[in-house]
Amino acid sequence: MKILLLEDDFKLSSEIKLFLKDKHFECDVVYDGNLFLRQFTAESYGLFILDINVPGVNGLEVCSLVRQSDKVTPIIMLTAFGQIEDKVEAFNNGADDYLVKPFHFDELFIRINSLMRRNQQPQQSDEMIRVEDLEINISEMKVTRGDTEINLTPKEYQLLLLLAKAKGKTVSKPSISDSVWDLNFETGTNTIEVYINFLRKKIDKNFDIKLIHTRPGFGYYLKSEE
Repeated sequence: MKILLLEDDFKLSSEIKLFLKDKHFECDVVYDGNLFLRQFTAESYGLFILDINVPGVNGLEVCSLVRQSDKVTPIIMLTAFGQIEDKVEAFNNGADDYLVKPFHFDELFIRINSLMRRNQQPQQSDEMIRVEDLEINISEMKVTRGDTEINLTPKEYQLLLLLAKAKGKTVSKPSISDSVWDLNFETGTNTIEVYINFLRKKIDKNFDIKLIHTRPGFGYYLKSEE
């Protein structure tokens, strides 16, 4: 597999590239966001690793721009900041995982493998899930409610799909953490609540019938309850 790394620290980027080579990954390195966006369109990659604070277009903007045309390729963000707000911002821009510097390269390797396993899981290409007037087209990763198409970030989409597949049953917070963050994300006390609120604003806010519900002390479920 080929990886595209955006990292302006020459020593760190060289060490990461050497480590990935030892793990049998090819790795191209670019040092600013503008170069990344040019390289991203020039070749095909299986995974992106983005430092946030880089020259040109920063990593968060790069992530958001990539997601406009590529909603599938896994993205890992690298940053020196570890506050929950920073993590939420990264995921809200389309990241799949988040590593705070300094980190152990073995942890990076574990997360890469985890994301690749998740990305290789087969999906039913023609599956459509409907809840009331909400439709989730899994093959196209498209969500609509009524006549309105709803734009979701990858994490929001994964969370919604998890709730929808539960068919009205309550999904616990540990199950959400395991399935959506794949045990790679240290969920804070309110991270899942933040994402549930993101979904409610997009899925329920402008509709009379609410679909996303909380079962206090247990978790969340997706069901029509007038």
